[in-house]
Amino acid sequence: MIDLIHTTLLGMKRGADVSAENTEAVIDAILACEDRRLLVELLSAWNEKGITEDEIYGFAGVLRNRCRRIRGHEDSVDIVGTGGGSQKPFNVSTAAAIVTAAAGQKVAKHGNRAATSRSGAIDVLSALGLEPSLGPASAEMNLRRHGLAFLFAPAFHRLSSKLADARRSLPFPTIFNCIGPLANPAFAEYQVIGTWSEDLVPKVASALHRLGTKRSLVVNGSNGLDEISINGTTIAAEVTAEGIRRYELAADSFGLEASKESLPKAECVAESAARIRSVFEGELGPARDMVIANSAAAIFIAGGADSLVDAADIAADAIDSGKTLEKLDILSAEVAIAA
Repeated sequence: MIDLIHTTLLGMKRGADVSAENTEAVIDAILACEDRRLLVELLSAWNEKGITEDEIYGFAGVLRNRCRRIRGHEDSVDIVGTGGGSQKPFNVSTAAAIVTAAAGQKVAKHGNRAATSRSGAIDVLSALGLEPSLGPASAEMNLRRHGLAFLFAPAFHRLSSKLADARRSLPFPTIFNCIGPLANPAFAEYQVIGTWSEDLVPKVASALHRLGTKRSLVVNGSNGLDEISINGTTIAAEVTAEGIRRYELAADSFGLEASKESLPKAECVAESAARIRSVFEGELGPARDMVIANSAAAIFIAGGADSLVDAADIAADAIDSGKTLEKLDILSAEVAIAA
């Protein structure tokens, strides 16, 4: 398998992509590799060559076929960023997932610990007093009971600690940032996926279309944001069985005013968790608007509203009525009882 990695590495340095027939073997070789230096060299060469649509589609397909699957909840929506964006806001998609569930949509959010950001979805969940589902049984229970499950990627996919170490040592995101959101163990038919670059939007959208999504939205916010932006434009690609439609979004697409303030950032997990709770408790400003816009996209894509503006109203009501904070407190209380 080491020989295959060396061969793949040499090919990438010459500009060669991973072929469809070699995809599964290359994944196995990467997961079996114990040489962190070699993995770093491979991922660096891949970054230099560029990630292709076929590679995203092929790798995601293998992960989907191999995962511990959650059955009967394909009508869920997932909202997730790929990470790797040049801006480092608080965990917007995690907050948006809770709001979306409080608004009545079933949410199966796939996530992991931080690899290219300061705070991954699972990291901030712990700080909020929540815990992820650690297998299909607990995920199915949470989806039935609460309409919300956080799916901890290593509990559903065979991953590699050496690969995780290699990714954390790199100053840029990798193909694994792209394929994680496409390998949701619930096979969620509705997704909102944020990418770290505009170039990836059509590639991820096309891969989603080939994988058979029912309705999804792939977005890239201005200035390298892997979320929907509320102080600039967002490139979007809406994917259905019929095809892909591209358009731009802005704050007024959701009935919101464009923010003149800098996007709220979080320097650590604790700051991100505190920001999320503040939004749920009624804090006004750009953090709230970012959560509302990204929640609205998930509500709209999942069929919970006829327009993004209506979906934003639903998301805002889920916060203002106290339903979102109640959802958070119920989930954290369950964890405390279990402990």
